[in-house]
Order: sequence, then structure tokens, then C-alpha cells
Amino acid sequence: MIATTKRAALLCSVLGALLIGCVSLPQEDVSYPRSSALPPPPDPPDNPTTPAKAALGKQLFFDKRLSGDGSTSCEGCHYRHLGWTDGLALSRKVGGEMNTRHTPTLYNTGYADAWYWDGRARTLEGQIAAAWKAQIGADPQRAAALIGTVAAYRNQFQAVFGSEPTADNIPRALAAFLRTLSSGESPWDRYVAGDSTAVPAAAIAGHELFIGKAGCASCHTPPLYTDNRFHNIGLEAGKSRPDSGRQTISKDAQDLHAFKTPTLRSVGLSGPYFHDGSVGRLEDAVRYMAAGGGADPQRSPLLVDRKLSEEEIAQIVAFLGTLTSDERFIRPSLP
Repeated sequence: MIATTKRAALLCSVLGALLIGCVSLPQEDVSYPRSSALPPPPDPPDNPTTPAKAALGKQLFFDKRLSGDGSTSCEGCHYRHLGWTDGLALSRKVGGEMNTRHTPTLYNTGYADAWYWDGRARTLEGQIAAAWKAQIGADPQRAAALIGTVAAYRNQFQAVFGSEPTADNIPRALAAFLRTLSSGESPWDRYVAGDSTAVPAAAIAGHELFIGKAGCASCHTPPLYTDNRFHNIGLEAGKSRPDSGRQTISKDAQDLHAFKTPTLRSVGLSGPYFHDGSVGRLEDAVRYMAAGGGADPQRSPLLVDRKLSEEEIAQIVAFLGTLTSDERFIRPSLP
């Protein structure tokens, strides 16, 4: 039984890699350190990831001097111990304005082909540039000038980009760092690789449900556990001010109330859940989805009541817990 399950898991992972077009095949020579079971994410031709560029972006990610008032950094919404989220249903921007959607994880963001819950950003660099201004209140030109007053930063930017810090190359450095945030060193990855002791029996049963009766893998496709597509799961129905979601960007009526499928890698760390942060516990999020979501006329047809027992829901949660990665991470020293 265990051998059959492991073969099914491996097959599902291979099929997932083939089905998700943005996932590149493993590269012979990866230019930055990796320990993940996942293949390296694809780099855009105009911003290849290098160790020096990723290290520079890592420093910038934690540097409050990038924000408009010096009060926060990118980390202010993306904490590693919270799965690169902030643990809040909705977070506050610099200046006091509230976000209307939950902070998504940065794990595996380099594999996406559109960013934000509605997919409005077409590049990771573009998403970073937008969040730099909107979320942490920066004037990119002023922030770049401030970073340029730091001798160590000036030297690093010259070495990496051949120029001073600018409003353009700072997001490029940050993107290089984010492409190294891979949640692919998990107990389940070790189990699939042959370590039969890496996960409990409940998780193995949960995986069988995940790819079978529960239908989770229809949208949460291995190995990334997302299809990078947009689905209406019924959360906006009945709200006084519903969020149109993907339709705002696509202008397609079929995309009303549709939001991007989040990855389930390290999902045990990144609650609360869904685009509106409305569900606090992972068990309740699984229960909501397994019951077919909310009553929205345009709810995805993939969502139906799967008639799961509480034991089966607990088994799926046990499986999801084994997708939490435990890769080594060291905070950088800032110049």
C-alpha cells in the first residue's frame, strides 16, 4: 500500500510539472544555492538570478530604508516564520490605509506567471515595484537615493548592475531574492524521495484523499500545489461590497469573484486563509472547500460537496502539514 501511494505521489508530481507551464525543468548549472526538491524557477532574460544579486535583494528585503517613512521593510508583511505572510486577515499599509485582501505567501512566487490575487501584475519585478510604492509608501527615486548614500550598497550595486541604486534595479534585486524562496524541502518531498519514515500514516491517507475523493489536486496541482489559475469559490456571495476579483482585470464576466489559487506548500504556517483572510484555521478552510464552497451562481463547477467525514478532513490537514518546508534561512546583516 505504501509503495503504491509513493508511486502515485511521484507520478502526480511529474504530471504536475508538465501541466504547469511556468515550471522549468531542472537546470544542470544553477547559479544560486538551492536545496529544494523543486526545480529552479525560470528567470526572465533581462534579470537572471545570480548569488550576488540575490544576496543584495535579501538585504534590501529587510531594510526599512526602502519605505516611505523608514518605519517598515518588505518583511513587515512577509515574515519567514509565518510562511512569508503576516498572520493577519488584512494588513495596514504605511500611512494607515487598510488592504482589502490577505497578504499572500512569497514561497515559490518565482514560479508564477501572474501576481496578486487578481493576477494584475505580469512580472514579479512589476509586482515588487507596485508594492514598494503602494504598500510601504515609498517614493522609489528618493528611496534609491537614500540607499545610494550607503557605501557598501553602492559597491554592491556597482558589482551587480554596474550602476548606482535606482528605482529600476532595486526591484530587480528584490525579485532575484524572492526567486530563491522555495518551499520544496518538506517531509512529503522526503517521503516521495524514498524516506518511508518522513510522514505519519494519517498524512498518507490524507494524500490519497487529496488526489482522489476530495478533488483537491484539480486546482492545487503538484508539485507546486497550485494551478496558477483563477477560481470563484463562493466567498464574495452575499457581501455588501463584494470584490470582483479577476474580472476587474480580465473584463470577462466568467471571472467575477474569481481569485488566484494559492499554493499549499507551507500552508500550515500562512493562516488565516483565502483572499479575504476570512478563515482562521486550516481545518476550517479544508472543511469549507470540501463542502463545495459558498453559494455563488458563478462558483467554479470543480467545487462540489465531497461528503467528507471529520476524520477524512483531519487526514487531509495532516497531509498538508507535511508540505511545510524546513529549509535553512539566515537573516542578513545590513550595511
